[in-house]
Amino acid sequence: MTHTDYSVAIIGAGIVGLTTALSLAEAGQRVVVIDRRGQALEASFGNAGALGFAEIMPLASPGLIRKAIKWLFDPLGPLSIPPGYLPQIAPWLLRLWRASRADRFHAAVAAQVQLMALAREEMSAMLLRTGLAPQVHSDGALELYEGEREFQASLAGARWREQNGIEIRHVQGDALAELQPGLAPRFTHGTFIPGWQTVDEPHEFAVSVGQSALDRGAVYLQREVVAIGGGPAGTRLTFDDGQTLDAQQTVIAAGAWSHHLARQIGDRIPLETERGYNTTLPAGAFDVRRQLTFSQHGFVVTPLSCGLRIGGAVEFGGLSRAPDFRRSATMLRKAQAFLPGLKAEGGKQWMGFRPSLPDTLPAIGRSARQPAFIYAFGHGHLGLTQAAATARMVRDIALDQPPAIPLAPYRPERFRGH
Repeated sequence: MTHTDYSVAIIGAGIVGLTTALSLAEAGQRVVVIDRRGQALEASFGNAGALGFAEIMPLASPGLIRKAIKWLFDPLGPLSIPPGYLPQIAPWLLRLWRASRADRFHAAVAAQVQLMALAREEMSAMLLRTGLAPQVHSDGALELYEGEREFQASLAGARWREQNGIEIRHVQGDALAELQPGLAPRFTHGTFIPGWQTVDEPHEFAVSVGQSALDRGAVYLQREVVAIGGGPAGTRLTFDDGQTLDAQQTVIAAGAWSHHLARQIGDRIPLETERGYNTTLPAGAFDVRRQLTFSQHGFVVTPLSCGLRIGGAVEFGGLSRAPDFRRSATMLRKAQAFLPGLKAEGGKQWMGFRPSLPDTLPAIGRSARQPAFIYAFGHGHLGLTQAAATARMVRDIALDQPPAIPLAPYRPERFRGH
């Protein structure tokens, strides 16, 4: 049996896929969203809930390798790679090193700046159209530093933000305590980012976006796509039961699994998997006023409607290794030391897969080999932040309209020859 009545099929019902479905449905397209598990049950389920439009600094940056080597000696530190995974990830790490060279780093920052500006604009407009604005809070974020030396080391990144029009405010003493009472005395300096936002609860927010898409005519199918290729209408998707679905165009927004699908049509995109861990404590565990970032320790603490979420860090370990929840436990122990009095009982651990490309920029654009397929993946830990911008860009591509921003920095084939 073949289903054929769709303008656009979207593989992946995470926040990027759902927001893209909403945008295309609003444009009058016949949209179907397909996911093997359910809406927002992968990375969009347990993330930190941030709309971090100020997050313009790529992971690939000058000095990264020196810092990373230090971190890698700590298997539970901010960045880790299981030794058995090193041979598999080595080519990706080489690309990461190349992307950290000064010229490519500067280009990546410029691309993030324009993408984040579009993301803020498009998210604001989407919230108004859908009535979801009450689910978003504009309390800002507070980055925290232990002592003068650590604070001074952060200023290079702060200058990049200021040069690109992002408001920040450095604080210490009473001003720091006012923004977040109860911090351990070891934290002497902070940087406040007023424009930072968080959602009530990321899974509920994504599902609300998905419902808005359904309300505008999109269709949702819980099916597993096992093969993709060309078809009479443009693209054909094959499900695990042998049935097929034809659509004029297909958007691949399947997060950390996207490159496996892309390979079926001849595109080899160097996607790797950041495995992110967290613990969500019951509401009332500590009076956290806004998202707190402990940069040197690689995690954040976020107040959500479901409780207090403590998580982050980067573990490159692929899709098949068993979770190492010692990482969640390590972040929780640090949070207890950083927030004296934190009630650490009753927490729920989680691990999710973040899809990451070596230059920290997503892949957004048509397949060069089969142009009826459009890629929209590789956002790392910025999927929620950049979802609305990605949706706008995919809509422009699908409808052959002038792009809202130049597409070249995000073109999927940019890694050929690198």
